Amino acid sequence: MSQQHKERQQGDDVRCEGVSFQDLLDLEEVDVPAYLRENTCPYMGDEDLDVARYTSREFHELEKKKLWPKVWQMACREEDIPEPGDHFVYNIFDESLLITRTEDNIIKAHVNSCLHRGRLLRDESGCVNEFRCPFHGATWDLDGNFKGIPCEWDFRHLKDKDMRLPQVRVDTWGGFVFVNFDDKAPSLQEYMGVFPEHFQRFPLHDYYKGVHVQRVVKCNWKVGAEAFMESFHTVQTHRQIMTFTGDANSQYDTFGDHVSRSVTPMAVPSPHLSGVTEEDIMRDILELSGRMALDSAEGMSMPEGLTARKYIGDTNRAIFEEASGESLADATWAELEDAILYSLFPNFQVWVGYHGNIVYRFLPNGDDPDSCLFDVMILLRYPKGSERPPAVPVHRIPDDQPFASAPELGALGPVFDQDDSNMPAVQRGMKASRKGAVSLASYQESRIRHLHQTLDKYLKA
Repeated sequence: MSQQHKERQQGDDVRCEGVSFQDLLDLEEVDVPAYLRENTCPYMGDEDLDVARYTSREFHELEKKKLWPKVWQMACREEDIPEPGDHFVYNIFDESLLITRTEDNIIKAHVNSCLHRGRLLRDESGCVNEFRCPFHGATWDLDGNFKGIPCEWDFRHLKDKDMRLPQVRVDTWGGFVFVNFDDKAPSLQEYMGVFPEHFQRFPLHDYYKGVHVQRVVKCNWKVGAEAFMESFHTVQTHRQIMTFTGDANSQYDTFGDHVSRSVTPMAVPSPHLSGVTEEDIMRDILELSGRMALDSAEGMSMPEGLTARKYIGDTNRAIFEEASGESLADATWAELEDAILYSLFPNFQVWVGYHGNIVYRFLPNGDDPDSCLFDVMILLRYPKGSERPPAVPVHRIPDDQPFASAPELGALGPVFDQDDSNMPAVQRGMKASRKGAVSLASYQESRIRHLHQTLDKYLKA
């Protein structure tokens, strides 16, 4: 099919001609789980979005006041604080928390501020037996109970005051630690909606963090998050993966206010291309994807009459089974190879799959509306019955270095660099815009509109 590909009507949505994700599910050789059969994306309008939502100090301050104090936000992994005394410093705008594992193996989120003169109790993550302020030595235990301060005779006026460290709400899901600054917010379980149900086949709490890379990206946090909410950009930004990526036939879903999903078929060619052979698909997906069980096509050849989708899916199944020590007989090809990416509002994104679950997080970078922190984690399985590998520490890439400089990202590094070629340019371009607005595709960018409609509900509450 040529670049001037045909279009066909499918429900209320216009899609490129070719097989849809649901068509591919019809070809599966095992039972398809119900969550993959869901296909829900209501029409949400076609209005432009004001660029001020990304560029203005005023909008940034509004989010700071009415969004981030009200939402559940992923702070770290439980495995980042495996032992009593381990703590993780989580910063968001002016807030700072000590995500702490106590002696009773309970995770708490203490406000990281001394009740004497206000100094941060801890400047960085680590492990301690108690929290002792580096300024004057006021001390609290891991549960946040006040233990004392030098020269207590001079603080008799504090004797009857509550000197416990303030805490914020904390909960866990999938091995992730979430915090919420709002005591009146719904529970994490209610907030997550279908998220836990859709991940029942993927016990992320049993996986380990095998990769964690972080770098500053010079764009608003929403520009970063939105770069991973659609596959429409593949045709121009990631042209090297089009031979095995069904970009324009991706499926986009929304589930309530907080959850959305994109499903991009793999091991099938883009409808923008023609003349792609099954051998081409097999070779390129192994060499360029970065998510398959193998990263080289050397010694591999396509059996006659077999599709690359089946061949790669079954290959992944066998190797993933060996790596985990568990049967994957009921795993669909979709779960073994497709790009199935969920978002939990506002900034947490995680892939479905049986090996190498990628996690994205975009956080505001301090008080700067024009930059953000981009975290990439990869969760891995390990042989059942063996000792769990320790979580890797975060690898902070210098701001002027490419993602490809992190060897642990493999083939994904250059792909992220392609995305990084766009994100700062989007931020700069919106500031230069005379139109003063961005226009979204009705269907392929529906998850972006969904994010902003939910965002408005918080800002107008």
